[in-house]
Amino acid sequence: MKAANTIKKPFGMASYSSVKHARYLDWEDAFDVEFDDGLSFLEPHKAIRKANKIARDAVPVRVSVPKKFRSHFRIEYDNGQIADVSWSFIRELPPQGGARNGKRAISV
Repeated sequence: MKAANTIKKPFGMASYSSVKHARYLDWEDAFDVEFDDGLSFLEPHKAIRKANKIARDAVPVRVSVPKKFRSHFRIEYDNGQIADVSWSFIRELPPQGGARNGKRAISV
């Protein structure tokens, strides 16, 4: 699965492509996300739970992509929690190094 990470762009560098389809694969415990430009990513459920502060025992009940914008997908869980996952969360690598606590380092 490491090869899929090489397709991801550095934070802020990816080009936008609408989310075409998203589904939960329970045997992988991951979400399969397909984009209009043909790229497809398998995003671990653990990463999405951590980013959205979802309980560990929560089970996905419904995965939907809004038809109007298709800029994200929504996951509804059995305990009532909801996670919205942006296209950039899937297509971009997280920022590293200079960005800490939401602040960017400024070089002079």
